[in-house]
Amino acid sequence: VCANVPRRLHEVECTSKYLMLLKEENEVLNEMEEKTPYEQHLDFITKANSYFTCQQCGKSFTQKQNLTVHMRVHTGEKPFTCQQCGKSFSQKQNLTVHMRLHTGENSFICEQCGKRFTKKQNLDIHMRIHTGESSFTCQQCESSFTQKGNLKVHMRIHTGEKPYTCSQCGQRFAHKNTLNSHIRIHTGEKLFTCDQCEKSFTTDLNLRYHKNIHTGEKPFVCGQCGKRFTRKVTLNYHTRIHSGENCFKCNQCGKSFSHKKSLSTHMITHTGEKPYTCKLCRKSFSLKGNLKTHMRLHTGEKPFSSLEFRHKPLIKVDITSVCTYIFYLCIFEVHDC
Repeated sequence: VCANVPRRLHEVECTSKYLMLLKEENEVLNEMEEKTPYEQHLDFITKANSYFTCQQCGKSFTQKQNLTVHMRVHTGEKPFTCQQCGKSFSQKQNLTVHMRLHTGENSFICEQCGKRFTKKQNLDIHMRIHTGESSFTCQQCESSFTQKGNLKVHMRIHTGEKPYTCSQCGQRFAHKNTLNSHIRIHTGEKLFTCDQCEKSFTTDLNLRYHKNIHTGEKPFVCGQCGKRFTRKVTLNYHTRIHSGENCFKCNQCGKSFSHKKSLSTHMITHTGEKPYTCKLCRKSFSLKGNLKTHMRLHTGEKPFSSLEFRHKPLIKVDITSVCTYIFYLCIFEVHDC
């Protein structure tokens, strides 16, 4: 019997440990039963996040695969490459969407206007045009936007933020696409060519405006006088004639202008700057128009020497009548004296 004591003690000890583990497990189960499914999900996320955390920025993920994809943000790795144009992507799904540009596939169609989109997200955003929904409103000027990103960009008007800097001249911009267009000034690159006259432009927008010259289209109409314009910015300037609004004010003399370009030209009167220089004689001018006029001295150009002006005087003058008038005027003046 004594020999069997250690064995029985061992069995009792194991049984006790088993009962304690069973008790702890029951307590955990009871605790989980008291929590809602949402709370249980949060517990899972919290525990999972501790396993897959980015060591560079601290962002956490529920799956190791998501962390792996996220790390490409830091490494710049883009393992998925388009076989047609060579463009690379960090995620396979982005490549899949991109391929629709080549195949012409547009899976998402607007039922109201028939416009097609490669992404459902883009279709959802587009639908706000028809519904009039503007979910994102500026707290400073109450302008509304259909996309949060557009509101974020708009806020730079109020903050003055210009996060995009040209590496060649240091000029700063509020929009990335404006920077991209600006860089083409340095490179001389003009990607957008008119198919009618082969004139090239640095931006797609300028090309579209240019095409209105060929078509005669003026899609922007003034709501007050009905005058039509090829560019929206020109319409915006025009409406200030009706409103009397002068948005651009000189901070030195207080004079106001309806056009930013007019203010820039006015500022030269304070600074004395002459940014336009003749490449032939190095003479400088404050206005581009003055430089253009000056260049005619070198080129010999005479833009107003057409037959219409040379042989058709604006005013016919009888010299005899003029002389007679001056003669009598002098007599009367002498007589009065």
